[in-house]
Amino acid sequence: MRLPIAVAAGVLALILAGCASHATRDAAVSQPLRIVTWNLEHLAETDGLGCRPRTEADYAALRGYADQLGADVIAFEEVENMAAAERVFPADRYTVILSQRPSSGRAGFCGHDATDGPTIRDQKVGFAIRKGIGFTRNPDLSELAIGNPDLRWGVDITLTGAKPLRLLALHLKSGCSAGTEREPCPILFDQVPVLQRWIAARRAEGMPFAMLGDWNRRLALADDVVWKRLNESVPLLDAAEGKPATCAQRYPDFIDHIVLDPAAAMRRVEGSFAEFTYGVAEDKHPSDHCPVGITLR
Repeated sequence: MRLPIAVAAGVLALILAGCASHATRDAAVSQPLRIVTWNLEHLAETDGLGCRPRTEADYAALRGYADQLGADVIAFEEVENMAAAERVFPADRYTVILSQRPSSGRAGFCGHDATDGPTIRDQKVGFAIRKGIGFTRNPDLSELAIGNPDLRWGVDITLTGAKPLRLLALHLKSGCSAGTEREPCPILFDQVPVLQRWIAARRAEGMPFAMLGDWNRRLALADDVVWKRLNESVPLLDAAEGKPATCAQRYPDFIDHIVLDPAAAMRRVEGSFAEFTYGVAEDKHPSDHCPVGITLR
Protein backbone atom coordinates (compact mmCIF):
# COMPACT_ATOMS: atom_id res chain seq x y z
CA MET A 1 0.00 0.00 0.00
CA ARG A 2 1.42 3.41 -0.96
CA LEU A 3 1.30 5.74 2.03
CA PRO A 4 1.99 9.45 1.42
CA ILE A 5 4.26 10.47 4.22
CA ALA A 6 1.90 13.04 5.69
CA VAL A 7 -0.83 10.41 5.99
CA ALA A 8 1.58 7.85 7.40
CA ALA A 9 2.72 10.35 10.01
CA GLY A 10 -0.84 10.76 11.21
CA VAL A 11 -1.26 7.02 11.57
CA LEU A 12 2.03 6.77 13.42
CA ALA A 13 1.01 9.51 15.84
CA LEU A 14 -1.53 7.12 17.32
CA ILE A 15 0.99 4.31 17.59
CA LEU A 16 3.57 6.58 19.18
CA ALA A 17 1.22 8.42 21.54
CA GLY A 18 2.72 6.61 24.51
CA CYS A 19 6.23 7.88 23.73
CA ALA A 20 5.70 11.53 22.83
CA SER A 21 7.90 12.88 25.60
CA HIS A 22 11.18 11.97 23.93
CA ALA A 23 13.24 14.52 25.82
CA THR A 24 12.58 13.05 29.25
CA ARG A 25 12.85 9.31 28.81
CA ASP A 26 16.18 7.59 29.06
CA ALA A 27 15.14 4.15 27.85
CA ALA A 28 12.78 4.29 24.89
CA VAL A 29 12.82 0.53 24.52
CA SER A 30 10.25 0.11 27.29
CA GLN A 31 7.74 2.06 25.16
CA PRO A 32 6.63 1.68 21.54
CA LEU A 33 9.74 2.29 19.45
CA ARG A 34 9.75 3.35 15.82
CA ILE A 35 12.83 2.24 13.86
CA VAL A 36 13.40 3.32 10.26
CA THR A 37 16.01 2.86 7.57
CA TRP A 38 16.61 5.58 4.98
CA ASN A 39 19.15 5.77 2.15
CA LEU A 40 19.73 9.49 1.63
CA GLU A 41 21.34 9.14 -1.83
CA HIS A 42 24.74 10.78 -1.88
CA LEU A 43 24.11 13.23 0.95
CA ALA A 44 26.99 15.70 0.82
CA GLU A 45 28.01 18.22 3.47
CA THR A 46 28.11 21.18 1.08
CA ASP A 47 25.52 22.59 -1.30
CA GLY A 48 26.10 21.68 -4.93
CA LEU A 49 28.57 18.82 -4.36
CA GLY A 50 28.41 15.11 -5.02
CA CYS A 51 26.37 12.88 -7.29
CA ARG A 52 23.10 14.43 -6.08
CA PRO A 53 23.88 18.15 -5.76
CA ARG A 54 21.45 19.86 -3.40
CA THR A 55 20.49 23.37 -2.32
CA GLU A 56 19.63 24.53 1.19
CA ALA A 57 15.97 24.18 0.21
CA ASP A 58 16.61 20.50 -0.53
CA TYR A 59 18.22 19.96 2.88
CA ALA A 60 15.30 21.77 4.52
CA ALA A 61 12.89 19.45 2.73
CA LEU A 62 14.83 16.42 3.99
CA ARG A 63 14.67 17.79 7.54
CA GLY A 64 10.93 18.15 7.16
CA TYR A 65 10.56 14.57 5.97
CA ALA A 66 12.72 13.37 8.86
CA ASP A 67 10.33 15.09 11.26
CA GLN A 68 7.31 13.52 9.58
CA LEU A 69 8.76 10.02 9.91
CA GLY A 70 7.97 10.07 13.62
CA ALA A 71 10.97 7.81 14.17
CA ASP A 72 12.92 7.21 17.35
CA VAL A 73 15.92 5.66 15.61
CA ILE A 74 16.84 6.09 11.95
CA ALA A 75 19.54 4.00 10.29
CA PHE A 76 20.84 6.00 7.35
CA GLU A 77 23.06 5.27 4.38
CA GLU A 78 25.09 7.24 1.79
CA VAL A 79 26.04 10.16 4.03
CA GLU A 80 29.37 11.90 3.53
CA ASN A 81 30.20 12.86 7.13
CA MET A 82 28.82 14.11 10.44
CA ALA A 83 28.19 17.62 9.14
CA ALA A 84 26.12 16.23 6.26
CA ALA A 85 24.08 14.04 8.62
CA GLU A 86 23.39 16.94 10.96
CA ARG A 87 21.97 19.01 8.11
CA VAL A 88 19.10 16.50 8.10
CA PHE A 89 19.19 15.38 11.75
CA PRO A 90 19.96 18.52 13.82
CA ALA A 91 22.19 18.03 16.85
CA ASP A 92 19.66 19.59 19.22
CA ARG A 93 17.16 16.82 18.40
CA TYR A 94 19.25 13.80 17.46
CA THR A 95 22.45 12.10 18.47
CA VAL A 96 24.22 11.10 15.27
CA ILE A 97 26.45 8.03 15.23
CA LEU A 98 28.56 7.65 12.10
CA SER A 99 30.69 4.85 10.72
CA GLN A 100 34.36 5.27 11.58
CA ARG A 101 35.50 3.84 8.25
CA PRO A 102 38.31 6.00 6.87
CA SER A 103 38.04 7.43 3.39
CA SER A 104 39.55 5.21 0.73
CA GLY A 105 40.75 8.30 -1.11
CA ARG A 106 39.39 6.93 -4.38
CA ALA A 107 36.53 9.23 -5.34
CA GLY A 108 35.63 8.68 -8.99
CA PHE A 109 33.36 10.68 -11.24
CA CYS A 110 29.62 10.23 -10.89
CA GLY A 111 28.09 7.96 -13.52
CA HIS A 112 29.36 4.73 -15.02
CA ASP A 113 31.03 6.29 -18.05
CA ALA A 114 31.71 9.82 -16.82
CA THR A 115 35.17 11.26 -17.50
CA ASP A 116 34.58 14.61 -15.79
CA GLY A 117 32.03 16.42 -13.65
CA PRO A 118 31.07 15.95 -10.01
CA THR A 119 32.83 13.31 -7.98
CA ILE A 120 31.50 10.71 -5.56
CA ARG A 121 31.73 11.73 -1.91
CA ASP A 122 32.24 9.31 0.97
CA GLN A 123 29.24 7.05 1.57
CA LYS A 124 28.91 6.23 5.24
CA VAL A 125 26.37 4.38 7.34
CA GLY A 126 25.08 5.59 10.68
CA PHE A 127 22.23 6.23 13.08
CA ALA A 128 20.23 9.29 14.06
CA ILE A 129 18.91 8.62 17.58
CA ARG A 130 16.28 10.88 19.06
CA LYS A 131 17.54 12.76 22.12
CA GLY A 132 16.61 11.08 25.37
CA ILE A 133 16.87 7.51 24.09
CA GLY A 134 19.44 5.48 25.99
CA PHE A 135 22.01 3.56 23.97
CA THR A 136 25.56 2.32 23.91
CA ARG A 137 27.80 2.14 20.89
CA ASN A 138 29.47 -1.14 20.00
CA PRO A 139 32.51 -1.46 17.72
CA ASP A 140 31.72 -0.95 14.05
CA LEU A 141 31.34 -4.11 12.03
CA SER A 142 34.39 -3.31 9.93
CA GLU A 143 34.54 -6.93 8.74
CA LEU A 144 31.72 -6.12 6.31
CA ALA A 145 34.35 -4.41 4.17
CA ILE A 146 36.05 -7.82 3.69
CA GLY A 147 39.35 -6.04 3.30
CA ASN A 148 38.13 -3.62 0.61
CA PRO A 149 38.50 0.06 1.63
CA ASP A 150 35.65 1.02 -0.72
CA LEU A 151 33.08 -1.21 1.00
CA ARG A 152 30.96 0.12 3.85
CA TRP A 153 31.19 -0.86 7.49
CA GLY A 154 28.22 -1.72 9.68
CA VAL A 155 27.35 0.51 12.62
CA ASP A 156 26.34 -1.37 15.78
CA ILE A 157 24.45 0.04 18.77
CA THR A 158 22.50 -1.35 21.72
CA LEU A 159 19.36 0.42 22.89
CA THR A 160 19.34 0.21 26.67
CA GLY A 161 16.60 -0.01 29.28
CA ALA A 162 14.03 -2.58 30.33
CA LYS A 163 13.90 -4.08 26.84
CA PRO A 164 17.37 -3.80 25.30
CA LEU A 165 17.69 -4.22 21.56
CA ARG A 166 20.80 -4.56 19.40
CA LEU A 167 20.67 -2.69 16.07
CA LEU A 168 23.03 -3.10 13.12
CA ALA A 169 22.91 -0.50 10.33
CA LEU A 170 24.37 -1.75 7.07
CA HIS A 171 24.81 -1.00 3.37
CA LEU A 172 25.92 -4.00 1.35
CA LYS A 173 27.64 -4.19 -2.04
CA SER A 174 25.52 -2.93 -4.93
CA GLY A 175 24.96 -4.62 -8.27
CA CYS A 176 23.73 -8.05 -7.15
CA SER A 177 20.07 -7.48 -6.34
CA ALA A 178 19.09 -10.99 -7.46
CA GLY A 179 20.60 -14.24 -8.70
CA THR A 180 24.25 -15.24 -8.58
CA GLU A 181 25.77 -14.43 -11.95
CA ARG A 182 26.39 -10.69 -11.90
CA GLU A 183 29.97 -9.52 -11.49
CA PRO A 184 29.51 -7.98 -7.98
CA CYS A 185 27.74 -11.06 -6.59
CA PRO A 186 30.84 -12.81 -5.18
CA ILE A 187 31.63 -9.66 -3.18
CA LEU A 188 28.15 -9.46 -1.68
CA PHE A 189 28.20 -13.20 -0.97
CA ASP A 190 31.48 -12.75 0.91
CA GLN A 191 29.71 -10.26 3.18
CA VAL A 192 27.06 -12.81 4.17
CA PRO A 193 29.29 -14.92 6.49
CA VAL A 194 30.17 -11.72 8.36
CA LEU A 195 26.48 -11.20 9.05
CA GLN A 196 26.06 -14.85 9.97
CA ARG A 197 28.80 -14.53 12.59
CA TRP A 198 27.22 -11.34 13.95
CA ILE A 199 23.85 -13.12 14.20
CA ALA A 200 25.46 -16.09 15.98
CA ALA A 201 27.09 -13.79 18.51
CA ARG A 202 23.79 -12.09 19.32
CA ARG A 203 22.08 -15.45 19.70
CA ALA A 204 24.82 -16.67 22.01
CA GLU A 205 24.32 -13.70 24.33
CA GLY A 206 20.52 -13.91 24.14
CA MET A 207 20.14 -10.39 22.75
CA PRO A 208 17.15 -9.49 20.52
CA PHE A 209 18.31 -7.73 17.38
CA ALA A 210 17.39 -6.04 14.13
CA MET A 211 19.57 -5.55 11.06
CA LEU A 212 18.41 -2.64 8.94
CA GLY A 213 19.65 -0.71 5.96
CA ASP A 214 20.22 -0.89 2.23
CA TRP A 215 20.90 -4.55 1.55
CA ASN A 216 21.06 -4.02 -2.23
CA ARG A 217 19.34 -7.39 -2.44
CA ARG A 218 15.75 -8.47 -3.07
CA LEU A 219 15.61 -10.79 -0.10
CA ALA A 220 11.90 -11.56 -0.55
CA LEU A 221 12.33 -13.24 -3.93
CA ALA A 222 11.48 -16.94 -3.86
CA ASP A 223 14.48 -19.08 -2.90
CA ASP A 224 16.83 -16.13 -2.59
CA VAL A 225 20.23 -17.58 -1.77
CA VAL A 226 21.27 -14.76 0.58
CA TRP A 227 18.06 -15.01 2.60
CA LYS A 228 18.44 -18.79 2.83
CA ARG A 229 21.98 -18.50 4.14
CA LEU A 230 21.05 -15.89 6.74
CA ASN A 231 18.27 -18.15 8.01
CA GLU A 232 20.43 -21.26 8.43
CA SER A 233 20.85 -20.86 12.19
CA VAL A 234 17.77 -18.86 13.18
CA PRO A 235 14.43 -18.06 11.51
CA LEU A 236 14.51 -14.35 10.68
CA LEU A 237 11.64 -12.06 9.72
CA ASP A 238 11.75 -9.45 6.99
CA ALA A 239 9.53 -6.72 8.46
CA ALA A 240 7.85 -6.09 5.09
CA GLU A 241 6.41 -9.62 5.25
CA GLY A 242 5.97 -9.88 1.49
CA LYS A 243 4.53 -6.42 0.84
CA PRO A 244 5.59 -4.92 -2.50
CA ALA A 245 7.74 -1.82 -2.75
CA THR A 246 6.08 1.24 -4.28
CA CYS A 247 8.79 3.91 -4.09
CA ALA A 248 9.81 3.57 -7.74
CA GLN A 249 7.43 2.12 -10.30
CA ARG A 250 10.15 0.11 -12.01
CA TYR A 251 11.29 -1.54 -8.77
CA PRO A 252 8.48 -3.62 -7.20
CA ASP A 253 10.75 -5.38 -4.69
CA PHE A 254 12.38 -3.92 -1.61
CA ILE A 255 16.15 -3.75 -1.32
CA ASP A 256 15.92 -1.72 1.91
CA HIS A 257 15.04 -4.14 4.68
CA ILE A 258 14.49 -4.35 8.43
CA VAL A 259 15.32 -7.93 9.45
CA LEU A 260 14.29 -9.10 12.92
CA ASP A 261 15.29 -12.10 14.99
CA PRO A 262 12.44 -14.11 16.62
CA ALA A 263 12.58 -12.19 19.91
CA ALA A 264 12.46 -8.80 18.19
CA ALA A 265 9.77 -10.04 15.80
CA MET A 266 7.56 -10.90 18.77
CA ARG A 267 7.64 -7.23 19.75
CA ARG A 268 6.44 -5.79 16.46
CA VAL A 269 3.17 -3.87 16.42
CA GLU A 270 0.83 -5.55 13.97
CA GLY A 271 0.37 -3.53 10.80
CA SER A 272 2.99 -0.94 11.73
CA PHE A 273 5.36 -1.61 8.82
CA ALA A 274 5.16 1.25 6.32
CA GLU A 275 6.99 2.60 3.31
CA PHE A 276 7.06 6.39 3.13
CA THR A 277 6.70 7.72 -0.39
CA TYR A 278 7.02 11.46 0.38
CA GLY A 279 3.54 12.36 -0.91
CA VAL A 280 4.95 13.80 -4.15
CA ALA A 281 5.48 12.51 -7.67
CA GLU A 282 8.35 10.06 -8.09
CA ASP A 283 10.45 12.55 -10.03
CA LYS A 284 10.20 14.93 -7.05
CA HIS A 285 11.45 12.42 -4.48
CA PRO A 286 14.34 13.84 -2.43
CA SER A 287 16.19 10.49 -2.61
CA ASP A 288 16.13 7.48 -4.91
CA HIS A 289 15.12 5.40 -1.86
CA CYS A 290 12.05 5.74 0.34
CA PRO A 291 12.30 5.19 4.10
CA VAL A 292 10.77 2.05 5.56
CA GLY A 293 9.95 1.57 9.22
CA ILE A 294 8.29 -0.57 11.84
CA THR A 295 7.14 -0.08 15.43
CA LEU A 296 8.23 -2.41 18.24
CA ARG A 297 6.70 -2.69 21.69
